[in-house]
Amino acid sequence: MKTIRLLAGAVIALAVAATSASAETRVTYKSAKSTSSYYQMGVQIAEAMKAGSDIIVTVEESQGSVQNVMEVKARGGDYVFTTPPALVRLAKGGKAMFEGKGDPAFDEIRALFPIPSLTMHFVTRADADINGFADLEGKTVLLGKGSFGAREGEKYLQLFGLDGKVTLAEVELSNAVPALKNGQIDAFVTAGSYPAPNVIEAAASTGVNVLSLSEDQIAQTKRARLVIPAGTYAGQEKDIVTTSLPVVAYTTTKMDDETAYQLTKTFWEGKAAMGAAAPWWNGVDEGLIGNIEGKIHPGAIRYYEEAGMALTDAQM
Repeated sequence: MKTIRLLAGAVIALAVAATSASAETRVTYKSAKSTSSYYQMGVQIAEAMKAGSDIIVTVEESQGSVQNVMEVKARGGDYVFTTPPALVRLAKGGKAMFEGKGDPAFDEIRALFPIPSLTMHFVTRADADINGFADLEGKTVLLGKGSFGAREGEKYLQLFGLDGKVTLAEVELSNAVPALKNGQIDAFVTAGSYPAPNVIEAAASTGVNVLSLSEDQIAQTKRARLVIPAGTYAGQEKDIVTTSLPVVAYTTTKMDDETAYQLTKTFWEGKAAMGAAAPWWNGVDEGLIGNIEGKIHPGAIRYYEEAGMALTDAQM
């Protein structure tokens, strides 16, 4: 009888374990390089999902937003990625960096929730005597490769008359801080949300000057004006005036509605706790939902309707 009870107990334990395992949903979250603020955000989202749901999130390093969108063609229903809405629009239209690379899979991209905006940082070595964009002429600048930030930085250099007047460093953005410190480069461009980890590191270890844009330069970029408050980085005595671009977490129609619902619900319910640990989350509010272009995943729509958050007809 004792043996039977032990066997019964073992069977029940195995059944409970199997039920628990089957209740878990695994998702891959792909955002940016491991040194970026967006990678750290991914880690924070993974922790929030672990604490508030049965979703297990694996954070995957990326070369940037363009790669994230391109991988939609080969990924399944467990894929979540981040990118500016503008890139999704370009992918669907087969334009710019997606010219000749169109795919029906791009039409199946669906939004989940907004995350902190891309914030342009033009970071120069403090002793390089670079106080404005004109001073970059003749200098060595690191833009990185493949990321939206790199393409945006290249565009800004062209807009501000620096095309062909700077040397572009053949260095990975992940090596920007040591390259700046050893004099291999004079400046680097990064588009992480502020406070950006690599800028924090550079400011603390090397000393930097983050360039501000004039109102005319901001108008030329056709991006939103953003102010990084004084004191955000070590040695920063004045506000930094720069530009930003919205960023959204996306998946595709391959994801089931319940997973999309739980991801979106847990994100919004865990956002306050994430904001207490990292201030960049405090800039995300219901108003950013309006920055989402195109359709939102039906599972996410279910949450927004429950929460009373307004959506446009184009997002439904």
